[in-house]
Amino acid sequence: MEKFINADFLLENEYARELYRNFAEKQPIIDFHCHLDPKEIWEDRKWENISQLWLESDHYKWRAMRSNGVEERYCTGDAPDFEKFQKYAETMPQMLGNPMYHWTHMELAKYFGIDDVLLSGDTARQVWDRSGEVLANGFSARKCLSESGAKVICTIDDPTSDLQYHKKLAESDFGVKVLPTFRPDRAFAIDGHEKYIEYLEKLEQAAGMEIGSYEDLLNALKRRHDYFHKNGCRVSAYGIDTVWYKNAFYYEVEDTFKKAISSSEEIAPDEILAFKSAILLECAAMDYDKGWVRELYIGALRDSNTAMRKQLGAGAGFDSMGETNFAKPLAKHLDKLNMQGKLGKTILFNINPKDSEMLASMLGNFQDGKVAGALQSGSAWWFMNSIDGITRQLNSVESMSLLGRFIGTLSDARSFTSYSRHEYFRRILCNYLGTQMQRGLLPKNMQLVGSVVSSICYGNAKSYFLGIQ
Repeated sequence: MEKFINADFLLENEYARELYRNFAEKQPIIDFHCHLDPKEIWEDRKWENISQLWLESDHYKWRAMRSNGVEERYCTGDAPDFEKFQKYAETMPQMLGNPMYHWTHMELAKYFGIDDVLLSGDTARQVWDRSGEVLANGFSARKCLSESGAKVICTIDDPTSDLQYHKKLAESDFGVKVLPTFRPDRAFAIDGHEKYIEYLEKLEQAAGMEIGSYEDLLNALKRRHDYFHKNGCRVSAYGIDTVWYKNAFYYEVEDTFKKAISSSEEIAPDEILAFKSAILLECAAMDYDKGWVRELYIGALRDSNTAMRKQLGAGAGFDSMGETNFAKPLAKHLDKLNMQGKLGKTILFNINPKDSEMLASMLGNFQDGKVAGALQSGSAWWFMNSIDGITRQLNSVESMSLLGRFIGTLSDARSFTSYSRHEYFRRILCNYLGTQMQRGLLPKNMQLVGSVVSSICYGNAKSYFLGIQ
């Protein structure tokens, strides 16, 4: 059988192959959004088996297994590790064409040298044994990051985090920078009373102050923002279901916050909207003042399955694309910040492909002519992270913005071998541009097109996030 994952995987013509090999393949990685645990990096975790590596925290895989009729005990439950892996392997043949089918086999080839076997129920034991040999032979979190070509990774961290492992890593001789990302989503969630009160108590403890007013909340967030900056943070991230915008007086937002911390008063939807709008603007101003990059992840409909949320908590694979029309509130949000002189580097990620063209066209309204590519369309993320999704996102940027200023992709990693997703993106990018060269839609000038590929894969992110030309 011809190898599925080979040197030409996803590269359909000679232009694509040359672009990839000469301009993309060897580029380092700046991963500006991942969900890896800094504690595991500091401790240089080693895994006993591939099930621990792949299935402990990856809701992408759990979701696929459930769709294949796999019981929850094999996903997030107490089933033995091999039995979990066996169930994942049995799911593989049903995922033909799914990006996870590609990622799984790319990871097997890249990290374990297994490129001669397709994962299935019949080959599960063979893959388990062969991967186990690699895992037992010095494979570790730090080694995986280094061999993946990562130079900088940004983990996702709540404002209440003490960042102790980031501090330790910063003082170590580890060659990969592991930086925190400020993600204050829970500070917005006034529509969940009991959980919100619990969160405020944690924020009070972290900030070393009481929070009895909206002003106190902002000051507490500012203290944590300062602390994150002191410890290397240069990026914020916001997971928002839509873009919130509603004008309100300060005293109105203050009154809404008082209702939120009271057990007796109902909060109206308009009041919630005004509060979220106000705090999103305030956090954006904090980001601007420190020169941070701001990432907005827009449109996920999260935790729709109430029963499973009660059983497993949030983020266990029961999310989907939302469908909101947020062009007008986004324009108003960006305009407000621009009028205040507080609109800094901003990356806007959409989860629904219908919004890609809207975002790409919107950003041109607010480019300041000072920082190249200051406002960015984010790469194809989550449900869009597929061949078609990546291609569509590239097309929207190419058609309505400047592809040559695009900062490339992120891993959104749940496991350390997820860095194959960067390779996936790079191959699709090279095939996309190579096909246009073949069709005569781009100049058949390898140096010209190749320089754009190199910039997208690494150079633009290096300049955008690190200020290094």
